[in-house]
Amino acid sequence: MTVKKGFLTTVAQKCNTLIKLKQLHAHILRCRYNHAPYALAPLLSAAATSSDASFFLYARSIFRHLTHRNTFMYNTMIRGYLQARLPLLAVSCYLSMLQNGVAVNNYTFPPLVKACIALLPSSNVVGRLVHGHVVMFGFRDDPYVVSAFIEFYSVSREVEHARVLFDKTTKKDVVLGTAMVDGYGKMGNVEKAREVFEKMPNRNAVSWSAMIAAYSRVSDFKEVLALFAEMQKEGTKPNDSVLVSVLTACAHLGAFAQGLWVHSYAKRFQLESNPILATALVDMYSKCGCVESALSVFQSIADKDAGAWNAMICGVALNGDAEKSLELFYQMAASGTKPNETTFVAVLTGCTHAKMVQQGLWLFEEMSSSYGVVPKREHCACVVDLLSRAGMVEEAEKFIEENMGGLAASDANVWGALLNACRIHKNIRVGNRVWKKLLDMGISDCGTHVLTYNIYREAGRDADAKQVRSRIEEIGMRKKPGCSIIEVDNEVEEFLAEPSNQR
Repeated sequence: MTVKKGFLTTVAQKCNTLIKLKQLHAHILRCRYNHAPYALAPLLSAAATSSDASFFLYARSIFRHLTHRNTFMYNTMIRGYLQARLPLLAVSCYLSMLQNGVAVNNYTFPPLVKACIALLPSSNVVGRLVHGHVVMFGFRDDPYVVSAFIEFYSVSREVEHARVLFDKTTKKDVVLGTAMVDGYGKMGNVEKAREVFEKMPNRNAVSWSAMIAAYSRVSDFKEVLALFAEMQKEGTKPNDSVLVSVLTACAHLGAFAQGLWVHSYAKRFQLESNPILATALVDMYSKCGCVESALSVFQSIADKDAGAWNAMICGVALNGDAEKSLELFYQMAASGTKPNETTFVAVLTGCTHAKMVQQGLWLFEEMSSSYGVVPKREHCACVVDLLSRAGMVEEAEKFIEENMGGLAASDANVWGALLNACRIHKNIRVGNRVWKKLLDMGISDCGTHVLTYNIYREAGRDADAKQVRSRIEEIGMRKKPGCSIIEVDNEVEEFLAEPSNQR
């Protein structure tokens, strides 16, 4: 029996339940289509690349029982294993392909290289061996294969090898150029990324996204907005990734008007359903002080993941509504979404600003016992800040000693929180003790010295203040300049205030 080309593919793709998939499988076997068992290839492809785990298990069962397998089937299973986050099995499937004498093609290697990337950083040997096979089988100039290896070498922090591949390729199309821009971007080398980007003869939305993301990674948010404006002038339609990077920049710069435009654009092109974009909108509105707008977007997200909950919890906490952040926290837990490390940083921060000490301490204790989240250094720093701001300076000092390994194992943020509390609450005894310990440790942090100077000066201990001042001048410390950012007529302006003295 023969069928039209593509018929089985269309039918297989429409199977939205495992029962329907099995019915199609039985139909193919019963009808004995010509070229069987290769008639099972469309069914295998639909099942192996489905996001449904039960479909993939069924695909593995089909593949295991096949007596005849072709290149397409092996390629399909390699992609399936990669998608199922089973990179070792993807590599094993490739080895089986070679052992059975099945020919490889240019579609074999991109997903295989992606599997090698997933095995990093534990091993880059497999990727190098696969690269040797690519050369041996004659696919060294295929742009998709080369771009996959550019990503492999970039992720393994061997970007110079990626650049050699890029330079040796005669046909540098948009795929290769974008891969090289992204490779440099992930390494934080925006200068090299921009150099490649500017030389690209053709650029698409993915290329712009890679370049904009590179600036976002190094927190050059002003350049993110500048590049986005240039992209618009060229008439390239932004994709979801570009809009997320732009919203992140707007959140950090307080560029509310630009963020509002992005939201309007997302509405116009029905992009709001993207949960990552919606979460970026929640973050932008929150950091621009528009909590009601953030809540409105948050409530519209159908399937809220931990990232969406965290953005909203953090947003209300930063805007001073600790009770709302706790309310959202309990809603998150009740919804079945497990709170993670970021969630607890957000709620502890909210408790800190509202001086809800007992609630914050209780949450810290509940982290591991009730929610299975092991407290890390940032959570301990939140508790130090919580106690310090509430004037419980001795308790904060004791917490550092008992939970953070003492001042020697802490950082400037922890010392700063404790010393600042000593200054505000005029606790000279603890401030002096902390200062002496930091001196013994040889700390040369400028902020710490300035805080200590102010503690002594405000307490009338001029001799001690003068001693700290002399040490600042002796070491040659300089305070970092203050920075302010405002948005005027959709343009973000940055102002620096260089201090004339250390006060």
